[in-house]
Amino acid sequence: MSLQAKQVRVLVLRDMEQLGRTLFRLDQGFELQFRLGPTLQGKHVRVQTNYPAPGEHFDRHTFRALDWHNPTGREDDSDKFCSLDLQIAGSYQYNFGHGHEEKSGGGYVVVDPVLRAGADNHHVHLDCITIQTYLSKCLGHLDDWPDRLRVAKESGYNMIHFTPLQTLGKSRSCYSLADQLSLNPEFSPPGKNYTWTDVGELVQKLKKEWNMICITDVVYNHTATNSPWIKEHPECGYNLVNSPHLRPAWVLDRAIWHMTCNMADAKYAANGLPAQVQNEGHLNAIRDVLWGQVFPKIKLWEFFQVRIESAVEEFRDLLADGEKPDQKKTGGKQGLKIIQDPKFRRFGNEVDMDSALETFVPHSHSTQAILEACNRLWGRLEEINKEQYQQMIQHQEKASNCIVGNVVYERLADHGPKLGPVTRKDPIVPRYFTFPFEETSLEDDLKMTDQPDKACHFLAHNGWVMGDDPLRNFAEPGSNVYIRRELICWGDSVKLRYGDKPDDCPYLWTHMQKYTEITAKHFAGVRLDNCHSTPLHVAEYMLDVARVAMPSLYVVAELFTGSEDLDNVFVNKLGITSLIREAMSAGDSHEEGRLVYRYGGEPVGAFVQPSLRPLVPSIAHAMFLDVTHDNECPIQLRSAYDSLPSSAIVSMACCCSGSTRGYDEMVPHQISVVKEERFYPKWNPDAKASSPGEVNLKTGIIAGKLALNKMHQDLASKGFNQVYVDQVDEDVVAVTRHCPSTHQSVVAVCRTAFHNPKHHQYRKEVPPMFIPGKIDEVVLEARVIDRQAGTYKKCEKYINGMPEYTVEIKEHIQLKDSGVVKHAGVTSKGSSEFVQEIVFERLTPGSVIAFRVSLDPRAQELVGVIRHHLIQFSPKYKLGSLPDQHTPTILETPLAQIMSKLTLADMNMLLFRCDSEEQEEGGGCYNIPSWTSFKYGGLQALMSVMADIRPKNDLGHPVCDNLRQGDWMIDYVSNRLVSRGGALGEVGKWLEGMFHYLKHIPRYLIPCYFDAILVGAYTTALDITFNKMSCFVQNGSTFVKLLALGSVQMCGVGSFPALPPLSLALPDVPYRLDKDTGKKEQCCVSLAAGLPHFSSGIFRCWGRDTFIALRGLMLVTGRHLEARNIILAFAGTLRHGLIPNLLGEGISARYNCRDAVWWWLQCIQDYCTLVPEGTAVLHCPVVRMYPHDDSEPHAPGTPPLCDVIHEAMTRHMQGIDFRERNAGPNIDMHMKDEGFNVVAKVNRYTGFVYGGNRFNCGTWMDKMGESDKARNKGMPATPRDGSAVEMVGLCKSAVRWLVELHKKGLFPHSSMKIHRDGKELKVSYEDWNHKIQVNFEKNFYVSHDEKDPDEKHPDLVHKRGIYKDSHGASSPWCDYQLRPNFCIAMVVAPELFTVERAWKALEVAEKKLLGPLGMKTLDPDFSYSGHIVRKSFNYHQGPEWLWPIGYFLRAKLYFAKKLGKETYDQTVYLVKSILSQHYVHLERSSWKGLPELTNENGQNCPFSCESQAWSISTVLEVLHDM
Repeated sequence: MSLQAKQVRVLVLRDMEQLGRTLFRLDQGFELQFRLGPTLQGKHVRVQTNYPAPGEHFDRHTFRALDWHNPTGREDDSDKFCSLDLQIAGSYQYNFGHGHEEKSGGGYVVVDPVLRAGADNHHVHLDCITIQTYLSKCLGHLDDWPDRLRVAKESGYNMIHFTPLQTLGKSRSCYSLADQLSLNPEFSPPGKNYTWTDVGELVQKLKKEWNMICITDVVYNHTATNSPWIKEHPECGYNLVNSPHLRPAWVLDRAIWHMTCNMADAKYAANGLPAQVQNEGHLNAIRDVLWGQVFPKIKLWEFFQVRIESAVEEFRDLLADGEKPDQKKTGGKQGLKIIQDPKFRRFGNEVDMDSALETFVPHSHSTQAILEACNRLWGRLEEINKEQYQQMIQHQEKASNCIVGNVVYERLADHGPKLGPVTRKDPIVPRYFTFPFEETSLEDDLKMTDQPDKACHFLAHNGWVMGDDPLRNFAEPGSNVYIRRELICWGDSVKLRYGDKPDDCPYLWTHMQKYTEITAKHFAGVRLDNCHSTPLHVAEYMLDVARVAMPSLYVVAELFTGSEDLDNVFVNKLGITSLIREAMSAGDSHEEGRLVYRYGGEPVGAFVQPSLRPLVPSIAHAMFLDVTHDNECPIQLRSAYDSLPSSAIVSMACCCSGSTRGYDEMVPHQISVVKEERFYPKWNPDAKASSPGEVNLKTGIIAGKLALNKMHQDLASKGFNQVYVDQVDEDVVAVTRHCPSTHQSVVAVCRTAFHNPKHHQYRKEVPPMFIPGKIDEVVLEARVIDRQAGTYKKCEKYINGMPEYTVEIKEHIQLKDSGVVKHAGVTSKGSSEFVQEIVFERLTPGSVIAFRVSLDPRAQELVGVIRHHLIQFSPKYKLGSLPDQHTPTILETPLAQIMSKLTLADMNMLLFRCDSEEQEEGGGCYNIPSWTSFKYGGLQALMSVMADIRPKNDLGHPVCDNLRQGDWMIDYVSNRLVSRGGALGEVGKWLEGMFHYLKHIPRYLIPCYFDAILVGAYTTALDITFNKMSCFVQNGSTFVKLLALGSVQMCGVGSFPALPPLSLALPDVPYRLDKDTGKKEQCCVSLAAGLPHFSSGIFRCWGRDTFIALRGLMLVTGRHLEARNIILAFAGTLRHGLIPNLLGEGISARYNCRDAVWWWLQCIQDYCTLVPEGTAVLHCPVVRMYPHDDSEPHAPGTPPLCDVIHEAMTRHMQGIDFRERNAGPNIDMHMKDEGFNVVAKVNRYTGFVYGGNRFNCGTWMDKMGESDKARNKGMPATPRDGSAVEMVGLCKSAVRWLVELHKKGLFPHSSMKIHRDGKELKVSYEDWNHKIQVNFEKNFYVSHDEKDPDEKHPDLVHKRGIYKDSHGASSPWCDYQLRPNFCIAMVVAPELFTVERAWKALEVAEKKLLGPLGMKTLDPDFSYSGHIVRKSFNYHQGPEWLWPIGYFLRAKLYFAKKLGKETYDQTVYLVKSILSQHYVHLERSSWKGLPELTNENGQNCPFSCESQAWSISTVLEVLHDM
């Protein structure tokens, strides 16, 4: 059995979401799934990627479409996905579009490489890397490299970074290359000529024999000024021919050079400016010379100005000739345009004459008028020239400041190079351009700009710009970096000009491609030098080339963008594996510790994440270095004693770590990449401290670094991926690395020495540390100490370190043998957590001690046992598991087997039950005093909360605090179930057994394992739940299953029977013993109307709500027996021909609604249709509580259901007219007296059921006014008296069904006997059915024909092409309101509707009533109010109710199918798109339900039930119809 399930990450696509600056990192072997977000569901979405198909090669510009998979093959798009099996390292782009949108979103995925080393080619995890940088030029001859590189091997490094190995330029900088294709000839001793092949062989030897991986730099942005090829191909750089926009900057550069010459020749002495700049006065003199002599002489503004005389003359000639502006160019808009001279000559800018003719129009053709127009143009050009002058003055101001700032750094600053006097060798500032000609005067220099054969060799130097946009090329047109002197210039290099594509500079692209191929052939990885200034498209191209040669290429870069977002742009586009991060950026130990926490690892005690989970953004993998070759020397900035503790802090980071050669030897100065020419010392185990050319373990901190590197690699390879950083005091940082499977830890306590202890007063006492668990050993303890080996003297031949320091180190010792720890006492932190108190004796500044810590033996055993029992849920727990030697009997049985005995009613108790349901049982939902109460007593409450906590590892959440502080929540979960007894009690005992172990492990681990246990129990419960449901649910999508859970949520058995008793003759009725009397009682499932308001007591069951919800929540989910029981129980309550609105356990029932009985009849019809042999229910006995209208409850009588149905129909046909029992404020404190009169009849002419009055509300829109202040008390907001459209539809459905049943011999009645006018009449069901059919559209359809003879109130028509909400209302205008109720009639009785009319009416409803989650209950053009406030009268006058949307969508699907495939397909997409909102809400809802209603446009309504039975049901029915 594999210990690691396949890792799958899910990326949800959202329309218009561009994620180019979001980093998604994945490992090879992961599967990436793309799924549709709510804005895309129902649309034809195309996902394309440049990840190659199997067997194909990667081409960045070749995209392929991915195929969609839908596991369920039907219903909705919630599980629909397309995927990539990521097996190739690199950066890959995806994009998606729909309809005419080719790309409506997209982003990148970076797949990390797999690095290998050793003769066995073993995998080196990225976090295992310990890297050391070498300046290649300091390695000497290739023959000497093994002896010098052995220092890295013996110091424990497993990766070497070489600076470029190519021929260097004249500056000798490691990064200024004269020839990118040739190996540095200095590596070959006399008589030999080593090649790249020899280097490659050495690299392979290091890899196989030393287990060391080698990488090197690639430098794409510049080449050395003395590169032979740049002289032959000057088009490869930015020169004055191909980049004339640089001409003004070149002029300034030459002027400053001549200023250098004048200073060197003492020509500014009279100006107070000597060659040696020493003080502020000299700096001011520099400014004076610049502003007084240099700038005025070169007049840079002239390059951007217009020659006014010639421009006005040309304009005058055009006017005289009667020329008119070209309207195509000007668009008729005024405004003078100036055209920049592309050659950047003085006064070379030109006037766009079309814009001049459009702007300066003479009022006539007279000479005077033309003169006036010319004068106006002249004046405007003078203004423009002045603007250019002022702009240049600002540039010169910046240039002046940059020049002076450069002088300050190079000549005055303590941390600068202090160059001394200005000379031609050391000019006042570095040159910005090459000048490969004999020196002449400035005047003669300037003449060369007009000589292309010379101007092409004036090449711009490279450099970097502080705070510049790294995505902008500062040498391209539009940038003023060179003229403003903002470039920190590298005078030894020429910036390369690639253009946009290889054809723009063929030689350069070909040359650099060869360079890349050579590098990638021999090295496992590359460091992108100056990455932030390398054009992205160039780096993309070259890295694509490199990955052809080295598919698993390791790419490292150092970025100075100042923005994580911008970093991600580079990482994404280039597939950068690791970004270099510098410990030297930390100003104190606190910041150094923060960087460790920032750059990798999970928090200690993190939650176990599922193998299939959302893809979340990440930060770039870090290569965390204690020092880089660009950093200043740490010994100079901090102290020699800090070398070891800061290096230890870096080594404890859960990422790649490393250093630069020289740091470990304690070289007390920066090793310059430019000026350093000495060689690195060689390895000699027997070397003396006084020998500068050799090093060994006693040199500097090498012995300490060896131990740290081994520890770093060991921690990463063994899965110590959890990190905790503790700032013990201002100088002491403790870093913990923890393994989540074995729960071993390594704790490194580092006392930094940012200040030299010899000169800085450190605290004598170090605070004690409390380390949880048992300290197995001291992995290492080390400190930097002085030794008698002479003092440092810089060697002329070797890069030597400070011999006066070494490391005192002990490794793998027992705590009692430690020289750093004074005392270690064991204390107890509660019954389950043992802590060792460490008192330090010699943790001096510059010291490190690392402990290996295990849980105490008992806790370790218990964690292992917990993991053993969790293996039944996932094989990932096998690592670190231990067999249970004393397994309780209950734990010997798999939980799935125990749970298989649970009924779906039991699952209601296990998973759900809101607070009022729990209180009915004498309990309540768990409450956290500092936070809130859970939504449910069952597992779903915790799962909903943990779904937010787990992915973020939010261990500071109040739930986690509560778990760490005590066992209250743990006990609540198990005790709640144990107290129930039976099968639920067995589940409770299983949890109790697991929790017994859990309570005795360290408290910091309890949230993690509590979650793991509950996740296992919860997912097992869900599996069993769905397996007990219909095939539709079992094979359904995630959305279907989430909705089906609503059945479990709403259907339960309470402490008291909610339903009236069923016949004793009925089979399979559930029974239980009354806990008080011990007597046997029925315990049928009842259906709650909504949570939390309608879940318990007499307010749990409502006739209307139950039967609107029953089809979806019980019949569609396969709960047929329970549905039968509910149908028969309500049948027993029939009275007056009605079933109750509020059931009140049958005894306190109110018969004040006219529609509930019709919903009940619809459910009986659905039962007979959907359930196998469902018509048998018609012959089931019904226990009649009220055989007669005036019967007392529980009177005898058990007729078959078919007779009860017939009675209900007959009573309506006869006419129902009664007054509610106990009418008055005792049953309704708001209703007026007339409202208690209930009428329900059938119109003898139309067959329509009708009833009610203006003082009551007998349909689902039943809000009664209750405000004296608003004068609506006792007045229904929506009486809907007369014939409500949905009731007519439900009646038609029932009558039609009974006619069909009778024809099949399944219903014994063909007609009803009634008494009318003193006579007994027979009314056949068939006649009734016919009357409704022929009269419906005549009376309900509002025709487009204004002269429609069937229209009785044309003056009340508000909208045409719709169906009325009612017919025959006491207030006729109410009939004409647009509401969503007609959709119900369309679903249950579609035969009433003409297809085309129905479709048009649905389109109106879609436009006017459709909201994000529900349907507006009233046309916004009427007296509409979309927001509910407390006791709001507008409950059904606008707010968006969810359940009608199910009927609207089902109606759309039904009639769309009648209109043909194209219409149906479009409707399916609409339905999917709409339902995606419900899916999102359901997923995010802590109640795992859909609300009763929302305010306008889907806004939350605080007075709504959070989860409503009919809302869930009708949405599920839509998916069932699909």
